[in-house]
Amino acid sequence: MSTAPLSLDLDLDDLDTEDVDVELVVFDMAGTTVTDDGLVERAFVLAAERSGLADTADELVEAVEFVRQTMGQSKLDVFRELTDSEDAAVAATAEFETAYGELVEQVGVTAIAGAADLFQELRDAGVKVALVTGFSRATQDTLIDSLGWNDLIDVSLCPAEVGRGRPYPDLPLTALLRTGASSVAAMVVVGDTASDMLSGQSAGAGLIVGVLTGTHDTATLEDAGADVVIESVADLAELLGLREETIE
Repeated sequence: MSTAPLSLDLDLDDLDTEDVDVELVVFDMAGTTVTDDGLVERAFVLAAERSGLADTADELVEAVEFVRQTMGQSKLDVFRELTDSEDAAVAATAEFETAYGELVEQVGVTAIAGAADLFQELRDAGVKVALVTGFSRATQDTLIDSLGWNDLIDVSLCPAEVGRGRPYPDLPLTALLRTGASSVAAMVVVGDTASDMLSGQSAGAGLIVGVLTGTHDTATLEDAGADVVIESVADLAELLGLREETIE
């Protein structure tokens, strides 16, 4: 199989994209490549209880709704909006990361079906693979190690390492710089949240793909800038024409 970059020539309604060599695909993790099963919300509830973030049931409901709306963003940034001081936000974030790690240890972590095969196909085709997240480095490493993905990706990044989390463009742009991709037009950004789509749009990605395995629905993803929405990352190979017979 050739390792020449893939040609992005998509025949999609309302999508005007010139032929572009795809050099990099930037993937979100929870809800996009990693099955969430509500773990993020459960970890948030535990963190809220342990940190005293919400004093009443109504306040907790409101906070959880805010977490849903901001899913995909840096967890520290989310807690900054929900607390009254930087120290409180840092403490609540630490509680969240601890709670999420406990839940992962209790119930395990699974990949979205087809994710690992997709990573391998992309790399076989000469395309770089990046994983980005709103989690801390420690949590991100736990997920990658648990799934055995270290040899399937080229770079992984979290907000603390790039400056700002989503919806800012820092994560995909840093992935582009780290992997040596030649232009933003050669980058594809994939995620399950509006924040992912906004980040890809701000970064000028050549293609922004929403998936329906996580938090937000088609309308929300499209409103936030998705060029196309697919059922899951398992469908991305077909979308990009990523099959041996189509790679010249």
